[in-house]
Amino acid sequence: MRYAAIVEYLGKNYSGFQIQPNVKTIQGCLEDCLSRIANESIKIEASGRTDAGVHALGQVFHFDTLSVRSINSWVKGTNSFLPDDIKIRWINEVEQDFHARFNALKREYQYLLYLNKTKSAIWNDLSGWYSSDLNFSILDEALYLFKGKHNFSSYRSSECQSKKPIKEIYEASYIHKDSFILFKFVADGYLHHQIRNMMSVILEVASGKKEKDYIDFLFKVKDRTKASNTFLPNGLYLANIEYDKKFKIPFLNNKILL
Repeated sequence: MRYAAIVEYLGKNYSGFQIQPNVKTIQGCLEDCLSRIANESIKIEASGRTDAGVHALGQVFHFDTLSVRSINSWVKGTNSFLPDDIKIRWINEVEQDFHARFNALKREYQYLLYLNKTKSAIWNDLSGWYSSDLNFSILDEALYLFKGKHNFSSYRSSECQSKKPIKEIYEASYIHKDSFILFKFVADGYLHHQIRNMMSVILEVASGKKEKDYIDFLFKVKDRTKASNTFLPNGLYLANIEYDKKFKIPFLNNKILL
């Protein structure tokens, strides 16, 4: 049997999602706890991998098992073993051909930014921080330039293993309230560190440290060494994954409320 699940987590205390030897990861915790409920070894496949310090409101994964358990046992039983910063929100049986990664149509990330001259003690682990003033008219223009299909080679990590640097961004928007800005990005997929590298460029342009044509320049030059430094992971959240309705994976429309 194949099951799909939706999980939320805070990434602060983990070395990213992907399982790695000798470090604590989200995947490692999930597999350990699911295996205890199933009484057999469980391996999971997620919609994507998040970096150390990155959070999720709606990460999707699937796993196969021979164990027969009620949905209530899968959810409540697994959550009883999981730490407080990782919790299963939904599990259900799915068709055997469902794949959390390869069947994803759209992936939505949200980035919560704290805009202030001084860092916040309360929000430090939950948001990024930027101390320079922003021109919001230029911010609007900068985000618009990212919409559509582009070659994101200048925005990818040197460790990125993707063979296709071209991605399509369907939405790049934000909400501004008091000292916070909540960015929203929806795309068909992302390269390693793409959003964090985009955030760095967007903020440098909106603060006047770089000209607006810097964005197009990076699309054309296709050179990571020409781009800004990778921005903080703290404020980045994997929010929603969209699938074809035939797979019956609920779209929870997760939001960070401002």
